[in-house]
Amino acid sequence: MTAAALPPAAGEPPVPAVNYDPVALAESVGSAAEKGAKLIGDFAARNAERHQSFVTDELGVGKAFMEFAAQMLANPAKLAEANMSLWWDYMSLWQSSLLKAIGAPTQPVAEPALGDKRFKHEDWQEHFLFDYIKQSYLIAARWLHDQVASVEGLPEHTKRKIGFFTRQYIDALSPSNFALTNPEVFRETIASGGQNLVKGLNNLLDDIERGNGQLKISMTDSKAFELGVNIATTPGQVVYQNDLMQLIQYEPATKTVFRRPLLIIPPWINKYYILDLREKNSLVKWCVQQGLTVFVISWVNPDERHGNKEFADYMLEGPLAALDAMEKATGEKSANVLGYCLGGTLLASTLGYLAAHKDKRIASASFMTALIDFSGAGELEVFIDEDQVSSLERKMSERGYLEGAHMANTFNMLRSNDLIWSFVINNYLLGRDPFPFDLLHWNQDSTRMPAKMHSFYLRNMYMANKLRVPDGITLAGTPIDVTKVKMPAYFVSAIEDHIAPWKATYSGARLLGGKTRFVLSGSGHIAGMINPPAANKYGYWTNEKLAAEATDWLAAAKQHQGSWWPDWWAWLKPHAGSEVAARELSKVGGKARRKILEPAPGSYARMRADAS
Repeated sequence: MTAAALPPAAGEPPVPAVNYDPVALAESVGSAAEKGAKLIGDFAARNAERHQSFVTDELGVGKAFMEFAAQMLANPAKLAEANMSLWWDYMSLWQSSLLKAIGAPTQPVAEPALGDKRFKHEDWQEHFLFDYIKQSYLIAARWLHDQVASVEGLPEHTKRKIGFFTRQYIDALSPSNFALTNPEVFRETIASGGQNLVKGLNNLLDDIERGNGQLKISMTDSKAFELGVNIATTPGQVVYQNDLMQLIQYEPATKTVFRRPLLIIPPWINKYYILDLREKNSLVKWCVQQGLTVFVISWVNPDERHGNKEFADYMLEGPLAALDAMEKATGEKSANVLGYCLGGTLLASTLGYLAAHKDKRIASASFMTALIDFSGAGELEVFIDEDQVSSLERKMSERGYLEGAHMANTFNMLRSNDLIWSFVINNYLLGRDPFPFDLLHWNQDSTRMPAKMHSFYLRNMYMANKLRVPDGITLAGTPIDVTKVKMPAYFVSAIEDHIAPWKATYSGARLLGGKTRFVLSGSGHIAGMINPPAANKYGYWTNEKLAAEATDWLAAAKQHQGSWWPDWWAWLKPHAGSEVAARELSKVGGKARRKILEPAPGSYARMRADAS
């Protein structure tokens, strides 16, 4: 059977007709029907057992938009003016599209933002019909954004929530997300006789099945990666473990090593191996190659047994337990410590605890995209208010932990076009398999979080912002005051970070009492940090003086090419101690100092997310 050709855009040849197999198509449809029937039955059974209502508003979105509508209608003159502006834009678009249809040159009424990848296919520009659809959408999107931005009389948190969910609504309704209005999908559908949509339906059903009834979009070919085989391959051993973490010590790659070891504290929202993906982009391997003895905390994927673990437990059984184990493994009484994201927040808390006890085991502290001051903490604040946190606590109390998928979905919504809709188009509309990408494999490997710890973190850090306040929080009976932290510190953030905005991390850097260096990387929360020197990408800014305002710091900063890693190493090296033969840090009296439990990456990292 042969598919008909798609009518061409102006000046373009038609898409050639292709042959497709009706038997294969029928088999795919039958497979999809069988999967769909099973999933619908499972879904109905689950919800019948739970007696759960399908209509909920746990995020308070409906209430926020009711407030917005009331304020908008309170000024009818302004609304009428906005509607007239919208009408005028559409009249201009009609005129422009008619001229384009007859081949006359025109200027667009609305254009995509620079870097918007949704409309990169040439038909969005060249074919007058798809160009009209695109511009019509962009005009409506611009109008909605303007109305949200200009409404007056709303509380700031409500305004941010409305702005965020308006963007989600606008992104979801993009014509690129629908088969008939996406030229690339439309052409593929005609050319394949609809096989792409059937394959996409099967992909969709597979993802729902994989998520146990919830849609869990495949971002990469997970079968392409295996821990310890082609990711997380830097040689090392698990030398200590407790309920919350395993401590990995990596083997030296140089004949001599610096005496003082480095401890890396990753966040516990995902697995640690973002720091050791593959040889070409592994921060761990790069540090080992500089002659550092590197230890990394690999957090457990908690379950109901860990429900009562507190934030203080993550400190006591995390970095403090690691420091004790590192001393046994190396004989060194002090270490340099690096904290990434939430691991950096934990590091700052730990430094406050050690300062109160006059404990000087940490010689220097490095922070990667880490918040200490949570004012201006970005769009995550949209999900954090009393109603939402209380609702989350009720959910967590049922099992004792927060499902990893919950946080993963939240982070994906912050960049929905890149992390949701691009995969909807590729996987479900074009019917293609996702590309194997190590970083996205890690992104899907989310972990659960203990209820008590997570509640403390949300309420005391995000909602009350107590970590920045002297003695604002108490951990293990000790009031925490980060201003009493006196050791040298290095902060690096990313200019496009949507999770830990750099201006907020800059404010936290100014809280510590010691000499602090602040560096700003290009790109975002992950790519800006996992940026090996060999890639020579993104660049970074430095300024020796910490100005009172972040914008003043950047205005006087010097821009550099490439990765910030060498800058950090130049800062860290004077704190690394003298060089000794590698074997001297691993043996004493001819016997090994450390007890090896298992090879890296260890069993905690291999625990499947949301296994329950």
